[in-house]
Amino acid sequence: MENGRHGDGGEIPENANEHCPGTESESAGKSDACKGCPNQEVCASAPKGPDPDLVAIAERMATVKHKILILSGKGGVGKSTFSAQLSFALAGLDHQVGLLDIDICGPSIPKMLGLEGQDIHQSNVGWSPIYVESNLGVMSIGFMLPHPDEAVIWRGPRKNGLIKKFLKDVDWGELDYLIVDAPPGTSDEHISIVQFLQATGIDGAIVVTTPQEVSLVDVRKEINFCKKVGIRVLGVVENMSGLRQPFMDLKFVTSTEGDATEWAMKYIKEKAPELLSLVACSEVFDSSKGGATRMCLDMGVPFLGKVPLDPQLCRASEEGSSCFSDEQKCRASASALRRIIEKLLSIIRNDSASV
Repeated sequence: MENGRHGDGGEIPENANEHCPGTESESAGKSDACKGCPNQEVCASAPKGPDPDLVAIAERMATVKHKILILSGKGGVGKSTFSAQLSFALAGLDHQVGLLDIDICGPSIPKMLGLEGQDIHQSNVGWSPIYVESNLGVMSIGFMLPHPDEAVIWRGPRKNGLIKKFLKDVDWGELDYLIVDAPPGTSDEHISIVQFLQATGIDGAIVVTTPQEVSLVDVRKEINFCKKVGIRVLGVVENMSGLRQPFMDLKFVTSTEGDATEWAMKYIKEKAPELLSLVACSEVFDSSKGGATRMCLDMGVPFLGKVPLDPQLCRASEEGSSCFSDEQKCRASASALRRIIEKLLSIIRNDSASV
């Protein structure tokens, strides 16, 4: 069946007859207008009416104040790192936070929150999230795999079914924020999460990118996806926006790759000790075309800010810890993330005030 326009009775396939009643109409496949239509048999046998699971999802989500999707056009841009650190930050501000990982084939959230090896428990009120802190609960297919290296080889319907269960069967309780970490791209998972949550109210999406054009090309598609399905873009985050590293943490090598760190540091301490308090900066990715800042201006969406490529943030993600627990060590990334989160919360507060 080919996708097409919408009518009062639901979607109307492009190859449908002229007076098609719509695929969700009670008369779908049965009316006189359906005679001879190539979709007649499918429409007649398909279930009609609203999905009853959407009612269950709406009941679960009634106790969630804000729902934010974290998206990216391309993999490897640090989207899950941002989702994890955003969740840590919100919990650190005494908000009740849930983090839902719907990256079915590549669930990295359990590792990034230090929860590897944890199992989901079920009670009479549903599945219980795994808690990092009393106010930060997490749900991911990663908790359901017999081994962390197990491949998930599922087609769309099975992925969609699990996402639906995460929304209707998990006992999230009362949340201030539900952060949804989605896989890269615009695939089944994205369509499903929008379809399942849209009636309950989605605050919007944050799109994560890196500065170079090869990433921005796909981010533009992600933003257009949001516009087509009616999801507001709360803003774009440019991640890995230049390397920032304290001079003292640098390593030095010779032209033949020999380690010269000890010699170099001794020399600098003797000849130019003032350098030791500096932070070394380097542009890792090409941003000559303006990066995410220019793209946001062109597409009319907010720019939330830049997060540098900080080895300490990478280490925190590997260890499953918050970069905010030692802001002196992660000062380059933690301060940038705080500014972005303050900007995000300001947007959400202004929206709430205008309702």
